[in-house]
Amino acid sequence: MDSFFQALQDQLNFQDLSGAFTVTDVILALTLSFILTGGIAYVYKITHKGMSYTQSFVHTLVIMGMITALIMLIVGSNIARAFSLVGALSIIRFRNAVKETRDVGFIFFAMAIGMAAGTQFYLLAILATVFISCAILIMNRFNWYAQTAVNLLLKIQVPNNLNFDTSFNEALVKYTKASDLISVDSVHSGMLTEVIYSISPKEKINTREFLEEIKQLNGNNKVTLITGYNNTDL
Repeated sequence: MDSFFQALQDQLNFQDLSGAFTVTDVILALTLSFILTGGIAYVYKITHKGMSYTQSFVHTLVIMGMITALIMLIVGSNIARAFSLVGALSIIRFRNAVKETRDVGFIFFAMAIGMAAGTQFYLLAILATVFISCAILIMNRFNWYAQTAVNLLLKIQVPNNLNFDTSFNEALVKYTKASDLISVDSVHSGMLTEVIYSISPKEKINTREFLEEIKQLNGNNKVTLITGYNNTDL
């Protein structure tokens, strides 16, 4: 019986994995990484803007933090084990493109906290999570670095015989502070031409009147005004 408990104790010490941590260390690292990356995921959720939010990405942040903590526990201070893990993980290929550069920051945020928890820098993990999360919340609350000018996309479909280079100049000068022609394309099997302008509208314009005036100029064809296109997947 004594030999059984001795064998069980040796296994629970995980000496073969790192020679440095116990079951308590494993539970503490995984629990702390779960709590802290859960907080990071919540900060991401409440500060996210646009249409690209997905629950699976938020879950991935939490899972990634915990897995990173586990990897750091496995690696420990063994250089050979670290290189073998790099080789094993190199077979993983991520097919989904990251839709927002901000998402990449949160991925590294979760991974860094997982690394800190896995290497038993618990206080560092807690302080870094609190400090960086507060910085994100402050930037979001006061809308730092936002552009003061609002840019919109104006899509206009015109007959092929209409000279779109000059037809809308007066309306654009009347309702916008700046406008740039950014695209010309043939639509409806070549029956119509679609032009796209990037516009900066004047303050307090009547959008309905603006669109109605454009429709009078393009032969009452389709006119689309897209707002917030920088945060929308087109």
